[in-house]
Amino acid sequence: MTRIFNGGMDRRGFMAGTAGVALAASMPRAAKAAPKRGGHLRVAIGHGQTTDTLNPGTYSNSFMTSVSFPIHGRLTEVTADGALIPEVAESWEASADASVWRFKVRSGVTFHSGKTVTATDVANSINFHRGENSTSAAGPLVAPITDIATEGDDMVIFTLDGGNADFPFILSDYHLTICKADGDSIDWRSGDGCGSYVLKNFNPGVSCTMERNPNHWRDDVAWFDSAEIIAIVDQNARTTALVSGDVDVADRLDLKTVGLLARNPNIQINSVAGTQHYTFAMDTRSDPFSNNHARLALKYAVDRQQLVDKILFGYGSVGNDHPIGQGQRFYNSELEQRAYDPDKAKWHLQQAGLDKLEVRLSAADAAFVGAVDAAVLYQAAADNAGISVTPVREPNDGYWSDVWMKKPFAAVYWSGRSVEDQMFSTAYQCGAAWNDSFWCSERFDELMVKARSELDEARRREMYHEMQAIVANDGGVVIPMFANYVFGNSTKVAHSDQLGSNWDVDGMRFIERWWMA
Repeated sequence: MTRIFNGGMDRRGFMAGTAGVALAASMPRAAKAAPKRGGHLRVAIGHGQTTDTLNPGTYSNSFMTSVSFPIHGRLTEVTADGALIPEVAESWEASADASVWRFKVRSGVTFHSGKTVTATDVANSINFHRGENSTSAAGPLVAPITDIATEGDDMVIFTLDGGNADFPFILSDYHLTICKADGDSIDWRSGDGCGSYVLKNFNPGVSCTMERNPNHWRDDVAWFDSAEIIAIVDQNARTTALVSGDVDVADRLDLKTVGLLARNPNIQINSVAGTQHYTFAMDTRSDPFSNNHARLALKYAVDRQQLVDKILFGYGSVGNDHPIGQGQRFYNSELEQRAYDPDKAKWHLQQAGLDKLEVRLSAADAAFVGAVDAAVLYQAAADNAGISVTPVREPNDGYWSDVWMKKPFAAVYWSGRSVEDQMFSTAYQCGAAWNDSFWCSERFDELMVKARSELDEARRREMYHEMQAIVANDGGVVIPMFANYVFGNSTKVAHSDQLGSNWDVDGMRFIERWWMA
């Protein structure tokens, strides 16, 4: 075996991550004092629906992600600066071809019920997402695993169907929680985790409360005595709660008024560039989206810069119809940037055998803030190309269960992923549970398998570049913009200047990492 990791893995040495630095828009403040324990954190999250469950395979929004990270542990963790560190795993090593990975389970880690975390718990937790009958959103991530074995109580051996240099990063995914073994499966219903906070109350789509775990193995996290997460999908209500002091943190701020909000001396505004992107997903199984010329017509009919200016108010950048961010290791900077071009859109309509195109575009703030306005702007721009886009305002509650992947053309937000393979296998692999355009490409899937096992970086880059080009030119998703994470916190709350960009609000680790000022 070849030792890969035992301590801190620098992202520059192994994997260029997507960390971002918070841009504080508030008034300058004195240097932060060292973290201290105490206080109750109140958080308003702009997601959450009554169909949410504690089943880790079903997590699909920021409400559940913010609940999951504090109460559950994972084998690995992506830090605020994009490095990979051990969490429930103490160390790991890989075979020379990166197809067999041995993870040593950290000693002294216990579930909130008091049971010691063992290799069996880890194996069952990952196996929970595997298998032909799995409906887990993490199914594609663990599909390359052909076998999971244990040695004693503290060693888990993963055998893959090929080499995968990114495998430890994949195990940091928020779905891959370590839960207590229950027969051949896991006990997820009780919420009995091994994280730094203990779940006290869970009201799906409404609220969640938790208290610090006094028996947690780490002493550098979990500074608050307790925390409460409140689902407030309405943006005005969420912002008002932050301004009034009813909550200490609010995500997904109104970018139209964030400049005004920044003048409030009691609020800090944070803007972090990362992999978050907003999309319009087309169901490629149905007409007209089954025709790639029709899809390309829709891609040329959207004014990307206008959306960045009027929806993101400059807090982001134009997208190029693929999900890989500019800061990622294998971003294809050589791919021609697609621009708004009504004439090209008309040409593609002609190639599709159409003289006009009429589509309905479902949107709601639950998809992303400003999604309905974005659909209206799309409508105006597409009209110049002979395309009629009719915006359909959908209800916020139930959007992810009743609209996303149900309606043929819908607005979607994606947080992105730490590594390219993770993003592609989650949302673009043929048959993946979250492939929201139901798109399939034999060449793309072939490259995806080859790229993850290719250890020569130059050849790997070529493969990922081609994959981005395939998605941009043939895929079923319009990706017009990448959006910064913009969130606010009361100055009563403190955090590091370095904020994670792999997910929203400090990588969704804010409850563990932040403290009362």
